[in-house]
Amino acid sequence: MRCRLSALLLGLLCLSFAAPASAQEKFPNRPIKFVVGFLAGGANDIVARIFCDWLQPHLGQPCVVENKAGQGGMIAAKSVIDSPPDGYTFMFVAPNNAIGQTLYKNLSFNFVRDTTPIAGTMQLANIMVVPPDLPVKNVADFIAHVKANPGKMTFASSGNGTSVHMSGELFKMMTQLDILHVPYRGSAGIYPDLLTGKVHALFDNLPGSIQFVKEGKLRALGVTTAKRNAALPDVPTVGETVPGYEASVFYGVAGPKGIPPQI
Repeated sequence: MRCRLSALLLGLLCLSFAAPASAQEKFPNRPIKFVVGFLAGGANDIVARIFCDWLQPHLGQPCVVENKAGQGGMIAAKSVIDSPPDGYTFMFVAPNNAIGQTLYKNLSFNFVRDTTPIAGTMQLANIMVVPPDLPVKNVADFIAHVKANPGKMTFASSGNGTSVHMSGELFKMMTQLDILHVPYRGSAGIYPDLLTGKVHALFDNLPGSIQFVKEGKLRALGVTTAKRNAALPDVPTVGETVPGYEASVFYGVAGPKGIPPQI
């Protein structure tokens, strides 16, 4: 009896040391992955890297950006949704995640149903930009130039179903312009072609274009929001020329479904 009691006490003592090790494991204790659905160097990627730089000292672990470009960000979304809900894989959320749900008919996931929303991070504008050697100074000039060159003008986007694409399509629809959409795998891939005039216009998220505008490498014709942007106060809204035109952008963070609330 005494031997059995000793064995039981020894077992309980072992459990008392072993159980808290897993129950009280500190989170996070390894690097966190932040998935972006577009090429490195674009607006989403720039903001994601700033976000990760801010997170690292707060969490005490590296935050690593992983770029999974393609299908308007849907490849990245699926990779995150299929990840374990342990708090170590998150994704950059933007309008493409909402748009893609109706644009792509055969998605294997539902973004709202299959993710854990973490936070909205910012709201911003897109900027309509053109190469400086294009003979237009404003939105009205651009409309006239496209009408004078039907079928010859293009606008680029970061992929089908992105806010960059939809901003251009809305502009095209409301102005009834004959202008061709050219999709890329992210905004970063557009700029070499835009700067050299191989494509003629872009409605990119503000963080991707603003430095090119300030350096005079691109000309800003308008911002897509209802009001002018404080970062570019002299740039009019597109709606000042095309009444009713408005396209706003949101950024956020989500993870796979089922992340524990404490994480």
